[in-house]
Amino acid sequence: MRFFCLLVLAAAAGFAHAVPPVALCYNYGCASRVEVRFADKEIDALDARLRTAGSAAEEREVLAGVVGRLYRLAGKQTPVAADRAGNLLDAGANGRMDCIDHSTSTTALLELLAARGSLRFHRVLAPSRRGVIFQHFSAVIEEIAPPAVLAAPAEVPDHVGLLLALCDCPDVVEDIPRPPAPPPGEPGARYVVDSWFVDNGEAAVVLPLADWLNGDGPNVQ
Repeated sequence: MRFFCLLVLAAAAGFAHAVPPVALCYNYGCASRVEVRFADKEIDALDARLRTAGSAAEEREVLAGVVGRLYRLAGKQTPVAADRAGNLLDAGANGRMDCIDHSTSTTALLELLAARGSLRFHRVLAPSRRGVIFQHFSAVIEEIAPPAVLAAPAEVPDHVGLLLALCDCPDVVEDIPRPPAPPPGEPGARYVVDSWFVDNGEAAVVLPLADWLNGDGPNVQ
């Protein structure tokens, strides 16, 4: 009976940590859709990479490569491995992706990471659009206030305790070093995570939304 209970608990634990499927789309305008399943160990490895980031800027830098890795893994299961930067290099190929495919799919991948708590400095927003006639879409993230981090206890010099015991010297506590305050971030700042600019599996392009809206980004077609 005990062995049976252990099996049930192990199965329940595995189910609780299972990565839900992610719906990706391709062949331009989300004409084709497919569910991709990532292994737990794959997502755990990417989560570990993201947790090395100590700031929002570092998280964006790591996130660019993580998104590329997710697309490479997806390419092992689906035709999106054929996708190339822009729209011309893979014209007619099964698995090609335009900016609608990328903005939709990248947002789904970012939401997967966010749901697992892997994004500590950003939240995922709806895709953004630039242009009127020649339109372009991209996934978007927004910087948030960093998570609370417990500061390391300050070292108390030996003389502080002695002086507090011998006299009423409240000023002596000024001798206790204070840990430096973390540098201020920019909560509310928005950035695009644009995977349309690169070949399948390469790091996505991450840049400020305002710059992207003004036309910034690699010159691909």
